[in-house]
Amino acid sequence: MFARVTGTGGYLPGSPVSNDDLAARGVDTSDAWIVERTGIRFRHLAEAGETSCQMAEIAARAALEMAGTTADELDLIIVATSTPDYIFPSTACMLQGALGNKGATAFDVQAVCSGFIHALVIADKFIRSGSHQKALVVGAEVFSRILDWQERGTCVLFGDGAGAVALEASDAPGILSSALHADGSQVGILSVPGQVHGGKIWGDPFLRMEGQAVFKTAVRVLASVAEECCQAAGIHCGEVDWLVPHQANIRIIESTRRKMNLAPEKVVTTVERHGNTSAASVPLALNEAVRDGRIRRGQRVLLEGVGGGFTWGAALLVF
Repeated sequence: MFARVTGTGGYLPGSPVSNDDLAARGVDTSDAWIVERTGIRFRHLAEAGETSCQMAEIAARAALEMAGTTADELDLIIVATSTPDYIFPSTACMLQGALGNKGATAFDVQAVCSGFIHALVIADKFIRSGSHQKALVVGAEVFSRILDWQERGTCVLFGDGAGAVALEASDAPGILSSALHADGSQVGILSVPGQVHGGKIWGDPFLRMEGQAVFKTAVRVLASVAEECCQAAGIHCGEVDWLVPHQANIRIIESTRRKMNLAPEKVVTTVERHGNTSAASVPLALNEAVRDGRIRRGQRVLLEGVGGGFTWGAALLVF
């Protein structure tokens, strides 16, 4: 029994916001400064009233439509997000209500930028166990609301959006292998070190990052987990048809590609136009490559992500 991807969907809010637009809004930066360090030229930012659940619903409906699945057929809904609409209930339960599904298992996963990979792997385990047949996995983020817009080292990196996949139990090959890891000793290099206490914010409510430490860790673990996944499936990294990595920084993506000995044309990149959309970045990139015809049925696709925690993971699938 395999968990097979039957549909993909994505949503980006509003119009693209360029690096020059950010500079015009008062951020101490320039297009050249951002592009040189990250490869990012544009990102999308949610409107004031736009929520993670609303974006997740649009992406989810697109994935379900492609899959030919109705919402009431779902028996599992998982949302990966670090920017939920409420403290509780979960964004997954809110999405379930918006879709009109009643009775499916629904919960959130919080693993920051590798959250979608974690959610996908969890859904795979549910389906392989035989307990669930049809699943919806969504990554949705409004990171623009936890950014310090005076700190140019972080605020220029992120964007908002949502991506989704529909999964179904199948005898045909689907997710072949997966790996998930974490290292809690590195909590401090990427975090939002604040909380709500008695109706007030305690600590720091903004995203804080040690850029060089994150870069070095990401480069190391992404190449390692890619190899781990491929070995578990009995193939070499070079036999992968497509790599769909977390879209954080073009330099991280290029380093991973070189270590995997993959040609540049085998890597799906959206970071230039989307920025880092955290848990939404992998499903957004996957959806784009599926819908424009690059990723086709029968091809091997490696998805991987890395995020605060520190967390990382990968999943190798036959599309």
